[in-house]
Amino acid sequence: MRNIFKILILLLATISFSNAELLNPNSSIAPKEVVKIQLSGLQQNDLEYKDSGIEQTWNFAHPNNKKVTGPLNNFKRMIKGASYQMMIDHLSHTITEVGISNKSAQFEVIILDKNKIYHKFNWQVEKFTSEGSLKDCWLTTMVSSPIPLGSSI
Repeated sequence: MRNIFKILILLLATISFSNAELLNPNSSIAPKEVVKIQLSGLQQNDLEYKDSGIEQTWNFAHPNNKKVTGPLNNFKRMIKGASYQMMIDHLSHTITEVGISNKSAQFEVIILDKNKIYHKFNWQVEKFTSEGSLKDCWLTTMVSSPIPLGSSI
């Protein structure tokens, strides 16, 4: 019985530690860094635990975006679906700033997926202006459907 208790404590500590590895929005994170955090998570989706990269991406989604995509489990299904699955475990990405203001920033993101096919996305983040813990944080409001750019070979 004592060994089972020790195993449970160890398991709970491991789960808590893994969840603590995810970054949360704060006002000091720049717009491009938000996109980089999300893409790096998706690139190594299962690094911390299963779907930790998708959860990392979810952490930086704007509340209005979360309303559209539904709860986290729906978001996971969407990312793993045909439209966005190429983001999971992709090989590389580039982030190019297209435009920025005090309230929003647009980026062109190019991903090389695990099948060595390039995909382009338009990615937008906005500064959250409402009160609360997210005030003045940059959060993703839109990611376009992918535009296939062809093979790297």
